Amino acid sequence: MFSIIFIALLILLITTIVMFLASILSKKALIDREKSSPFECGFDPKSSSRLPFSLRFFLITIIFLIFDVEIALILPMIIIMKYSNIMIWTITSIIFILILLIGLYHEWNQGMLNWSN
Repeated sequence: MFSIIFIALLILLITTIVMFLASILSKKALIDREKSSPFECGFDPKSSSRLPFSLRFFLITIIFLIFDVEIALILPMIIIMKYSNIMIWTITSIIFILILLIGLYHEWNQGMLNWSN
């Protein structure tokens, strides 16, 4: 028993040392400006390679993820209905849906759901 633990710890130590040495040896000391810039046929770039990011797309994505998680939480509630007390299930479901509706109203009130500027 002791030998198995000792061998496992030894293997863990060896792999940790190998990964640490590999990370140190693989780092490049010099960062070349030309290699880190976008390639445009050998010429200097005319403009920045990064495009401006619309915050609207980010907000729509976050709203989608929130509602997607909400759907994932609502679906098991339907299955649990058969096995739980109907009064507690109803109160829990109503509170959960009210929280969702309040959040949706807040997003609508803040103008996050309007696509136009």
